[in-house]
Amino acid sequence: MPAAPTFRTIAFTLTGLLCLIPLSPHSHAGGLGVTPPDQIRVTDGFAVDLVYEVPGKGGSEADGQGSWVSLTVDPQGRLIACDQYGALYRIDVSGDAADVEKLDIEFAGAQGLLCAFGSLYANVNSRDFPSGVWRLTDTDGDDQYDKKQHILPMNGGSEHGPHAMVLTPDGKRIVTCAGNNTNLPDDLAISRVPKVWDEDHLLGRMPDARGHNANRMAPGGFVVAFDPDGGNRELIATGFRNHYDIAFNTDGELFTYDADMEWDVGTPWYRPTRVNHVISGAEFGWRNGTGKWPAYYPDSFGAAVDIGPGSPTGIAFGYDSGFPQQYRNALYISDWSYGNIHAVFLRPDGATYSGEFVTFATGAPLPVTDIAFHPGDGAMYFTIGGRRAQSGLYRIRYVGDEDDSAAPKSDDTAKDLRRLRHRIEKLHTGQPTDVALNLAVRNLGHDDRAIRFASRIALEHHDVAQWINAALKSENDRAVIQAAVAIARVGTPDHRGQVLAALGDIDVDALDDQSVIDLTRAYALTFLRLHAGDQVATPSDAQRQQIVAQLNDRFPSGKDNLDRELARLLVFVNADGIVPRVIAQLNDAPSQESQIHYAMILRHRIGDAPAEVQRDYFAWFNRMRDARGGMSFGGFVKNIQDAAAEGLTDDARETLASVLNPPVKSDAVAEEARPLVKQWSVDDLAQHVASPGRAFDFQRGKEMFVAAQCYKCHRMGLEGGILGPDLTGAGGRFSVTDLLSSIIEPGKVISDQYGATQFLTDDGRVVVGRVINLSGNKLSVMTNMLDPSSLTSINRDTIEETAPARNSMMPSGLVDTLNEDEIADLVAYLRAGGRSDHSLYANSTSDDASAD
Repeated sequence: MPAAPTFRTIAFTLTGLLCLIPLSPHSHAGGLGVTPPDQIRVTDGFAVDLVYEVPGKGGSEADGQGSWVSLTVDPQGRLIACDQYGALYRIDVSGDAADVEKLDIEFAGAQGLLCAFGSLYANVNSRDFPSGVWRLTDTDGDDQYDKKQHILPMNGGSEHGPHAMVLTPDGKRIVTCAGNNTNLPDDLAISRVPKVWDEDHLLGRMPDARGHNANRMAPGGFVVAFDPDGGNRELIATGFRNHYDIAFNTDGELFTYDADMEWDVGTPWYRPTRVNHVISGAEFGWRNGTGKWPAYYPDSFGAAVDIGPGSPTGIAFGYDSGFPQQYRNALYISDWSYGNIHAVFLRPDGATYSGEFVTFATGAPLPVTDIAFHPGDGAMYFTIGGRRAQSGLYRIRYVGDEDDSAAPKSDDTAKDLRRLRHRIEKLHTGQPTDVALNLAVRNLGHDDRAIRFASRIALEHHDVAQWINAALKSENDRAVIQAAVAIARVGTPDHRGQVLAALGDIDVDALDDQSVIDLTRAYALTFLRLHAGDQVATPSDAQRQQIVAQLNDRFPSGKDNLDRELARLLVFVNADGIVPRVIAQLNDAPSQESQIHYAMILRHRIGDAPAEVQRDYFAWFNRMRDARGGMSFGGFVKNIQDAAAEGLTDDARETLASVLNPPVKSDAVAEEARPLVKQWSVDDLAQHVASPGRAFDFQRGKEMFVAAQCYKCHRMGLEGGILGPDLTGAGGRFSVTDLLSSIIEPGKVISDQYGATQFLTDDGRVVVGRVINLSGNKLSVMTNMLDPSSLTSINRDTIEETAPARNSMMPSGLVDTLNEDEIADLVAYLRAGGRSDHSLYANSTSDDASAD
């Protein structure tokens, strides 16, 4: 998975970030071996030690002790680790050197460990050993586990299988997670998630262009709780891709770090890796191929913090650490592919959480697999390894002198909202009283999204007849929309007329943007679900006119998420003139993600359009030939084009032949989109760009953000890429000179989150890029952020030297085809945060106006 350079946006936003002091290169006689501590950069005030280099090359026990992927601490303060393909190991870290022993029990393939209830629980994910949760006990007191019980069988063998386990806050039960190739456990006693999951795509979906997981359908990955003996199994949440670990905070709330699909980078259905707050009954919207639900859907709970490209592995809160308070309260998440440990600073946000993150430790390669905090010495221990890669055990200690006396402030409002959510969540199990159901109905339209979500799930668990009339007669339009979503999911076709009538009475002018999005989803689910037979319900003329009257004039709104959903619904009901309007958006949208979305939703409608409209549509695919994304990107675009072409008549194909099969220009004769103006320097531009008397052209600045290829990696508002940092807030923090310097001299300051590594091999080859995958001795390195699917392979044994790269992966010269007025407008656009209302910038154009 590719990563992009940074504009200092993240590097200076929070205290305690990684030291940016250049490190000396490290020589490797006979290959790279385990990553040395001096090649791991950690936050200022912390130190990292190599505790143990695992013998062998991580292949199997014949080679040594395997490749360690999970950690836990036993009651005696010893660490226990598991080899991804082999045995269990116990590590005593109390002395000067680690004392490691293989546990004397036949066991293999665990990817989750937990010491609890006088036992060692191990969650196996293997093709060679029965998968699922095992309970290992010492029955004769010899400090060895001699009895094993398979208490929760699950299918395994895929890396998206059974994973980590944690104790519930009351210490009475165990919670585990599993990826999207794992079937739900048998004999679920309770399901907090209503068992009505489906794909729910109004205009259909496409499987992955390379065939990955094409046959895996909802509910996807899940979280389940169970008793110490494996019984009383309770489904808590679904809709994950491949979350490897879970952790409770001190409020008793559960969190996980879920994966993306890196092959989807550059498409509208790509979702960055993200920290999720796992509330009762939650659905997080994973579906295969193009079908992943947007985080803004009302029936998908979304993310607490978006992280970006990566490969999630172990997570843990730092409560047992000896770190300063800010870091002791952080959630630490591991990114296996890019070699990062991030510290996530969560804060209450109503009845849920939001927050920020910083990179706490990083190295190349540093395939972090798991994290454990030792309550005895207060240190963080982490393992690297996985996929037979070289494994090691490390420790991070706090060595600074930060004053740790200030207690965190309590948020009483957030506590009250969480209590309300918990009261409503009791309805997710057991039989309700009328009073309790009324509580859920009353809160369907609550201002807090988590409470709305919990209320809707509560109603879905109970007979529609008990609450439908009260919910649809609410005076709160937002409540009516949520009720419609609930009825669509658990009702019958007989309810469709009642639901559509209630939605038709909504005053759309009084809704905020998110509520309009929710309304489009409510309509979609009504036609998707409330119908007889296997086909999506076809709206009647009256129903079509109702939707057109409410929503047609609102498209386009100029707001990306809203326009995507308006277009989807209006295409479904075939609103008058909708196809040409969507094609106009396809041509005008600045990000390729939005353009692909519009192409996708038109693929089955374009066959009925006039010839000139068809030509305009198919011409777009030719312009997309230079676009880049993940491994499946090109295949997805081709599949959309092929599906659209299938709807053409033979005459239309003949008419459009020059567009459907255009001549391919060779690279030698391809024309530059824009000619070179000048190789700009900061000094050339600073005074002109910062001129307080200049009238700036905001729209042209937005166009230059596209022309300079910024949208390929960076997001502005709701549009753009996710490979680099979000630039929406950059203008409020940095001066004109800072922004110009980051654009023109991208290598001057490089955030460790986006830094590259230089590898020198024994045949004299120099490779500069980011390690994004490992398998045994093979490193896969992304060297060109504008072509993230093109990777360079390096054998670890051939590496002679590694060092942090001096140059940024962000190309230089991106604005050399722009003139000075265009660059000034680009900077104005950045400083305005992408908003058309840029009065803040207009009043603070001088170089002294930057905010801290």
